[in-house]
Amino acid sequence: MRLQTATRIAIYAVLELGSDPGQQLSAAEIAERFGISVNHLAKVLRTLGRTGLVEALRGVGGGYRFRGNAKRMTLLDVIRLFEDVGQGEEGDREPGARTPERRALRRVLDEIDDTARATLSSISIGTMLKIVEQERQKGRTAAREVRAATSDRG
Repeated sequence: MRLQTATRIAIYAVLELGSDPGQQLSAAEIAERFGISVNHLAKVLRTLGRTGLVEALRGVGGGYRFRGNAKRMTLLDVIRLFEDVGQGEEGDREPGARTPERRALRRVLDEIDDTARATLSSISIGTMLKIVEQERQKGRTAAREVRAATSDRG
């Protein structure tokens, strides 16, 4: 499944802010962390703010803070803010649209869409945060192994 850039940025921002809901981060800090445009991130954060998933804090110590429920919010909840995750109907203008082959293909593609939606709706932001932490642990372990191998050669 391919997600639009804005959708991926939204997921990254939600995960970054959700990792410590008490902290607040500026758009610049989040953008730097993920190597993305501050302007693009600001648009995404405005959308997340309008839905109540993040809170914009103004002033000298301003920034953004996570306001959602990581245990209840799913990946699908975030994705739906930026993309239509519904059935893909191309209509009667598509070549072969009224043929049994097209209807058969549509059934298969609809089943794939249903599976993707079910999977995305079953993965909470809290679960994603645990997966992110597992990946961080793997990275730290790999880095220690490289340092150990390097020091053994010296």
